Amino acid sequence: MAGAPRGDLLSFRAFRAACPAGYEYGYGYGGGLPGLRESEFPRLRGITYLDHAGSALFPESLLKAFTDDLRNNVYGNPHSQNISSKLTYDTIEHVRYRILQHFHTTPEEYTIIFTSGCTTALKLVAEAFPWIPEGTKQPSSRFCYLTDSHTSVVGIRGITGSMNVLSVPIKPKEISLSEKNRLSAEEQNCTTPHLFSYPAQSNFSGTKYPLSWIQDIKSGKLCPIKIPGKWFVLLDAASYVSSSPLDLGVHQADFIPISFYKIFGFPTGLGALLVNNRIAPLLRKTYFGGGTAAAYLAGEDFYFPRKSIAERFEDGTVSFLDIIALKHGFDVLEKLTGGMEKIKQHTFALAHYTYNVLSTLKYANGAPVIRIYSDTDFSNPDVQGPIINFNILDENGEVIGFSQVDKLASLYNIHVRTGCFCNTGACQMHLGISNEDVQRNLQAGHVCGDDIDLVDGRPTGSVRISFGYMSSFEDAQAFLKFIIATRLSKSDAEIPFQSSVTTLATESVPDDRLPFSSAYKLSPVSYISDREFRNNSSVTMTTGSWQPPESEAESIRAAVSESVIPTCRRGGKPIIVTNIYLYPIKSCSAFEVTEWPVGNQGLLYDRNWMVVNQNGVCITQKQEPRLCLINPSIDLKKKIMVIQAEGMDPISVPLEENTGKETVVSESKVCSHRVKTYDCGERIAGWFSLFLSHPCRLIRQSSDRSQQKNTKGLASATNISLSLVNEAQYLLINVTSILQLKEHISARLEEPLEMEELIRRFRANIVICAPESFEEEEWAEISIGALRFQTNFGIYLMNQPLHSSLPDMLSVGSQVLPVLKENMEIQPPTSSEEKCSG
Repeated sequence: MAGAPRGDLLSFRAFRAACPAGYEYGYGYGGGLPGLRESEFPRLRGITYLDHAGSALFPESLLKAFTDDLRNNVYGNPHSQNISSKLTYDTIEHVRYRILQHFHTTPEEYTIIFTSGCTTALKLVAEAFPWIPEGTKQPSSRFCYLTDSHTSVVGIRGITGSMNVLSVPIKPKEISLSEKNRLSAEEQNCTTPHLFSYPAQSNFSGTKYPLSWIQDIKSGKLCPIKIPGKWFVLLDAASYVSSSPLDLGVHQADFIPISFYKIFGFPTGLGALLVNNRIAPLLRKTYFGGGTAAAYLAGEDFYFPRKSIAERFEDGTVSFLDIIALKHGFDVLEKLTGGMEKIKQHTFALAHYTYNVLSTLKYANGAPVIRIYSDTDFSNPDVQGPIINFNILDENGEVIGFSQVDKLASLYNIHVRTGCFCNTGACQMHLGISNEDVQRNLQAGHVCGDDIDLVDGRPTGSVRISFGYMSSFEDAQAFLKFIIATRLSKSDAEIPFQSSVTTLATESVPDDRLPFSSAYKLSPVSYISDREFRNNSSVTMTTGSWQPPESEAESIRAAVSESVIPTCRRGGKPIIVTNIYLYPIKSCSAFEVTEWPVGNQGLLYDRNWMVVNQNGVCITQKQEPRLCLINPSIDLKKKIMVIQAEGMDPISVPLEENTGKETVVSESKVCSHRVKTYDCGERIAGWFSLFLSHPCRLIRQSSDRSQQKNTKGLASATNISLSLVNEAQYLLINVTSILQLKEHISARLEEPLEMEELIRRFRANIVICAPESFEEEEWAEISIGALRFQTNFGIYLMNQPLHSSLPDMLSVGSQVLPVLKENMEIQPPTSSEEKCSG
């Protein structure tokens, strides 16, 4: 790889050597960057957070300073006149000055209007700008915007359209050629106002667009389009100001919207619009809220606005406590880093290094591992921010879907952003997605923000990493190690990433069933070695489990579908159930059984409980890997669930649901589904909190509320009841398929996984042994004993019991009878030697 061993590329020495001349890594903070991370961000231990363009992270000293402030002062409503209200008003005014100081300007030049965020600030500009519509005697206004803009900027055209004002998208390359649109002196004297919007920094690629455009456009040197009138500039600075200094004394845009959580991480839900005072008197306002009126009449159409621009546009009571938090945000940021210029140098050094290493990664055949979407070579922080946008390729140059990459990164506790990042224009430009493609993708079911990453083999989005002021070399190193570990084997030989094997492992398996910890402790199970499996794909199970007599099995086959004739695989070996697992507590360890009753939601008591944090949000192994060390077991005779973990005394929970009047039923959310649950009490909460070392509780799904999933294909498309699962009542895996997966991934691993461990990592309910790998993907339905299941992707099962005299039990050793998708037919065997397995 570019003549340098991988280990050398990932060393701190290589990073230091790659830092651009004159640019510093880290700050003068006591203890250096490691000290800053340890004291201010201890919650980042074990986490690689690379979504700083999405949100910055707040330091602990910011929260402490803010809460100390609130404890020591009384802040009242700033619209009142009492002492506490006067304190609030004065503090807010001080914060306004502090914001202006941060951007190197003064109250004489700019006014701060507080909003709920950057998007609201943009909407305010759209509603208040003095547009001149089409059809008047004057020339009409135009709204022009760079196509590499956030959705919230493009959305302004919804308002301008309703005002009969035309919107014109401008591609980045067209601006540099717009000198040819220069107006004559007479045309420049026209007073029709036009608005041009562009981002100081692309939130997609990190490209920094020239701040010199501001003056060039306002002076007429650059004209987005050739039309008489006066141009005003809206500079979307939300992404830029998170890691770069902005000097409004030099670059005097007319409107600058920002969101403060992009800079400090806290508070969220607070932004501002900085308005150049020269245009402020031209702004229009129709609605007036509390605090904005100097005088008005309730019985007549009379209203006189306040003189101050800020007070005129800040409808109602501002979020004054959040505004007070900003002062502490600025103070702490300055103390920790020394200012935005140092943050700019630090974050660019990390992005520059990461970009260079990613650019060197090659497969054995010389094909690149990464395709980076950028307009720069990351050599100059004045034109490139700390954002890297890319897709991962296989050795044939095919894009690997961003959703798969995101899921793999989660396993390494690496936090990235995927999709189009609310910037469709840049996404189209860099990925070569046409307007027709966007519309076709929508028809195919893809919408913004979903996980449909490929349509007809072409990417619908990409992966983005971004660095912040507390990012470290170790973050960049962890990310690069992740890319190398998952894409390159020791010999740089690539293993096909998008085979059906990997699809099973990374796309089809729900969050609750993904592998999270190599420390997963397994209970004793019947083990199938690779050699045993190859020598005898039909494993004989020594179990006393009930199996149906042949006559009943035939009746089951007939019951699968009365309208079709069953078809069989001639000479095929039978397919059997080898293992059954249930997971009483979502994300905790498995409980293995040889025979188990089936309820109306799947295996009885499977995923009936889950662990939640102090806010009632479900905790999975992604957030807390130690959940896998908690071992629940069910005792049906004693009607209890026993919970055990190393170093803890066992504790039990009754299986009978608590239906007393004192029971409080509340709503929780599992994978976007609302479920009704009740708390299992303080004693159980204390046990879990002690073991996991942070406050948490155990809750149980209430029987009066089950997830409902409409499932077609079973009798009359009924609603199927779900427990606290992600996708379906059951997850089925085929040992033969897992063996093929093992062979594919062995070359990547330092120590290859044993079959038993690999099987258990899928967190399946039913493990089967079929003669062919991935033949389960061709099944539409299966029957096991008296139970009939509809399949999805060959692994998700939904069940409706057949009307049979047989008990609803699932047993190890039972035969699996599949119905194929292609013809939904299974032909009865013509002789006893030709018995069907499906």
